[in-house]
Amino acid sequence: MNPIKKIYCRVFQKAFRIAIPLLPYRKPEILNGLDELPQLFASKKIRSVLLVTDKGIRSRGLTSHLEKLLTDNGIQTAVYDGTVANPTTDNVEEARTLYLASHAQAIIGFGGGSSIDAAKAVGARIAYPRKPLSKMEGILKVLRRIPLLVAVPTTAGTGSETTLASVIVDSRTRHKYPINSFPLIPRYAVLDPEVTRTLPPSLTASTGLDALTHAIEAYIGGSTTKETRAAAEEAVRLIFRSLPDAYHDGSNMEARRNMLRAAFLAGSAFTVSYVGYVHAVAHSLGGRYNVPHGLANAVLLPYVLEAYGSKAEKKLARLAEAASIKGEDDHAKATAFIAAIKAMEKEMDIPSKLEGIQEEDIPALARYADKEANPLYPVPVLLDASQLEAFYRDVMSPVSRKVATTA
Repeated sequence: MNPIKKIYCRVFQKAFRIAIPLLPYRKPEILNGLDELPQLFASKKIRSVLLVTDKGIRSRGLTSHLEKLLTDNGIQTAVYDGTVANPTTDNVEEARTLYLASHAQAIIGFGGGSSIDAAKAVGARIAYPRKPLSKMEGILKVLRRIPLLVAVPTTAGTGSETTLASVIVDSRTRHKYPINSFPLIPRYAVLDPEVTRTLPPSLTASTGLDALTHAIEAYIGGSTTKETRAAAEEAVRLIFRSLPDAYHDGSNMEARRNMLRAAFLAGSAFTVSYVGYVHAVAHSLGGRYNVPHGLANAVLLPYVLEAYGSKAEKKLARLAEAASIKGEDDHAKATAFIAAIKAMEKEMDIPSKLEGIQEEDIPALARYADKEANPLYPVPVLLDASQLEAFYRDVMSPVSRKVATTA
């Protein structure tokens, strides 16, 4: 990155760091079970809600208890279950149409990050009926209050239940972009481990590693606070202790509960302290190839941490200590921490490469990642688009590389 752009990025990040105490950060109020929702809605005089979820979750019966609970308590429920992985602008507009047609007064995002992100974006479009989502990309473009939003995470990873971010894919261009605004933070989050019980091992792994990525990127950046550092350290401790157990035994409710707590803490940390290049690159891969976000983060994480080198060692060493990983000095601890991440990923069958990446796409993907990350993300080492291209090649599968070479 050229010196002038570096100075601009660091000044921009410093300004946001100074402004943290002045910004309206808040956390959702935590509910411990779905049974608390009818009383909540009654207290708010809400008689009609929109439930945003996906077909997989609904077909497994995960929403049936909630749907019956609401109906039995006289609360009309319209269900939008068309959300896809990496939710699209079409998803949002379809759900918004249903919200208006059913005269809903509140929104429930029920599922992983995709459903909750879609629910947030629906709220934004209700608040701004004449403003397309493409005009909300970036920071603080949504200032109006959205309808009451309740998040029910069925995965322990995205942290979307506590963040100000909604990440959406443009259905036409396949550009994936974040919308970061305080009104998008859900008012309530239901952290019920029972709804995560049937999560398949592969999703348990990738979403758990998504939470780990949130915690690490928030911690090693330059905009941390005492509170976000503590939250990230606790999230890392819980993930290293509980994610393998949840992966190997999905009915281990203590591990499931710990992972929900970890995801919430990690989400709280990166809401204030931001993420980094792992996320920026992962978002571009999700938009172009529909790579699941948690999987992309998991595969990219070790490569990006190694690329930061000595600039991240001290903080990675502190996270190693939180995870009870030993080492003689900061370098040894940081190295051991990255090795432990790789070992945990191998144990849970996370691949080290991603299928489908095309060499000719990499420059454009890197430009998208550069646009997202710079100047906002306070990363340990600043990289421009040409430097970010290396990460795509790091995770490109040998098959894709061979095809590109012989083409």
